[in-house]
Amino acid sequence: MPIVTFTSDFGLNDYYVALIKGAMLCENPNLNIVDITHNINNYDIVQAAFILKNSYESFPKGTIHILSVNSFHDKKRKFLAIRHNEHYFVGPDNGIFSLLFDEIPKDIYKLDFVNKGTFPLKTVFAKAVGHISKEMPFNEVGIPVEEIVERITFQPIIGPAQIRGAVIHIDRYENVVVNISRNLFEQVWEKRDYEIIFRRNDPIDKIFNNYYDVPIGETLCRFNSADFLEISINMGKASSMLGLKVEDTVQIDFRSVS
Repeated sequence: MPIVTFTSDFGLNDYYVALIKGAMLCENPNLNIVDITHNINNYDIVQAAFILKNSYESFPKGTIHILSVNSFHDKKRKFLAIRHNEHYFVGPDNGIFSLLFDEIPKDIYKLDFVNKGTFPLKTVFAKAVGHISKEMPFNEVGIPVEEIVERITFQPIIGPAQIRGAVIHIDRYENVVVNISRNLFEQVWEKRDYEIIFRRNDPIDKIFNNYYDVPIGETLCRFNSADFLEISINMGKASSMLGLKVEDTVQIDFRSVS
């Protein structure tokens, strides 16, 4: 039974999700459709890419991932089907795929999109899913392309005694995720003392494993399940209580070894 994941900014109060699911099932009634989330902030391709990037590899090889976020970005809409890391991805060419992948995939096809009717998205997604799920030759799904729209994001700035990153995501519990990975931290750390500095809050000089490692209401830093630095408050809302929002700077200063 082919697996299809679905990620969108449609929400769950309207009929859009059902419309697309129904069209996909008409193409292949044997699909197993899994909702990742439909609560992406409106048009927020950065949030959507972050969530799918950190979840898609949990699914079996061959899974088809539908992305519909900011799909109406301009009049000349282009939709792509991509094969990467033994998974398939279908969505708009609006920069989201440049955020999703660390390097541009080689297997990219432009889908036939006819902007007719009141909701043409259902047709482009359903046809692509039908083609892939029925194991038809992938190179016949559309026209091959080599370039996609690229969205530039802030990358950590690294120095011998400092990493300067930025907030990239705030989850439902208001935990604050920073674009500093565990791997990057360990490369620069060299077992030195350090301080994690953000806004006008007191610096943090220790990274914990679990929320409950500190008393309720206390601020902590940890590496989350995606191995990104996270600023949290045990049983609290770090984003609002600490005044942190997406794109705010978070800095780690390392002290010289005497």
